[in-house]
Amino acid sequence: MPQPTKGPRLGAGPAHQRLMLANLATSLFEHGSITTTEAKAKRLRPLAERLITFAKKGDLHARRQVMTVVRNKDVVHALFAEIGPRYAQRPGGYTRIVKAGPRKGDNAPMAIISLVEGLTVAQEAVGEAERARGTRFQSRRARTRAAGAGGAATAAEAAEASTATADEAAPVEADAATDTEVADASDVDATETTETAAADGAEDTAEDTAEDAAAEDETEAEDGSLAEALDAEPSDEDEDPAGKA
Repeated sequence: MPQPTKGPRLGAGPAHQRLMLANLATSLFEHGSITTTEAKAKRLRPLAERLITFAKKGDLHARRQVMTVVRNKDVVHALFAEIGPRYAQRPGGYTRIVKAGPRKGDNAPMAIISLVEGLTVAQEAVGEAERARGTRFQSRRARTRAAGAGGAATAAEAAEASTATADEAAPVEADAATDTEVADASDVDATETTETAAADGAEDTAEDTAEDAAAEDETEAEDGSLAEALDAEPSDEDEDPAGKA
């Protein structure tokens, strides 16, 4: 909550001050940077940052809350469409005040109030690292608890990873065993097939040998019969002496 103001108001009354700050906020959102007195800049900063916080919410109620201060619809649209999303990752500190020296004439101290740029990628990374580490004022016990929680989370992740690896390795081993059994069965079938083929070949060889032997016996028998027949026939020389006689 902004600290309550002390001393005289900026204008003639509270309504004048409220309208003056509303106009300054409208000019700031429209141009991005304005030059005014230090007192007005310091009064404007909490109001402008509150309106930017409404713009970051982006809902209808926040838009209506902003419209009660900023009456320019174009500026409100730019605030919700461009300025609010620019500071989505920034927790605060949307404006910057730089002193500009005294004003000529009445010697009033002047200042330049402007909108800061959005966080860069490096700044966002640093912010995430700081949030992960914790604040620098964190107690030693809290840091120890955070470190223990981180170690437990790491151990749980490692256990889950090892379990998942074992679950993945089990089906692979089962598949390998099945492949081995199939290969053994194939080898047995191949051996049986080879043995059967060898036995069939031996039987065929024996049958061929027996047939050849039978054919040879038949040939010898025929040759013997033919020789006996030739021996039994009489010759011409044997017939002539008989005729002479």
